[in-house]
Amino acid sequence: TDLSGNPLAAKKLWTFTTLPAPLGPSPVNLGSAGNFVILSKSGIDTVPTSALTGNIGVSPIDSTGLTGFSLTVDATGVFSTSSQLIGKAFAADYKAPTPSNLTTAVSDMLIAYTDAAGRPTPDFTELNSGDISGLTLVPGLYKWGTGVLMSTNVTLKGSAQDVWIFQIAKGITVASNVKVVLSGGALPKNIFWQTFGATALD
Repeated sequence: TDLSGNPLAAKKLWTFTTLPAPLGPSPVNLGSAGNFVILSKSGIDTVPTSALTGNIGVSPIDSTGLTGFSLTVDATGVFSTSSQLIGKAFAADYKAPTPSNLTTAVSDMLIAYTDAAGRPTPDFTELNSGDISGLTLVPGLYKWGTGVLMSTNVTLKGSAQDVWIFQIAKGITVASNVKVVLSGGALPKNIFWQTFGATALD
């Protein structure tokens, strides 16, 4: 019946298919920090020739915190560009609305970090003593009291709805040319790396 209680004039058969329930924890809400592939309060440094896809930003440090990119400030003064960056670079000393946008993004980043770090009851604790090289990881909450090492490719296998959160007490060390491979439909937006230490790329 409709909201007034009137029945259908004739019988109608509907068929539909539902998606399987997502595996892993609920996603972390990045807010406006999700507009950046790298967002830092203290600076971003690169060694030419690197290649980044997406926006980067620094705040409250100013554009002196963006080093190694050979940046060219846009005529608007709102952002800068680099031959090593497919995207835009933003800093706290660029013209409005960049400073305000960065303040909001950094605040959202800190909220997201606290959320990811505080997720309880991990599905996997101290997996392989932090050396996940060559492993295939299913969706879930992973926790290490150490750093994490990737000396060979790591595969994350799951659907487009599944979520991975990695709580890492120290840093991540990634060997040269190592990749995180997504399979089964897994999406980057559902993967969250929460680390306390620096990430080292060999």
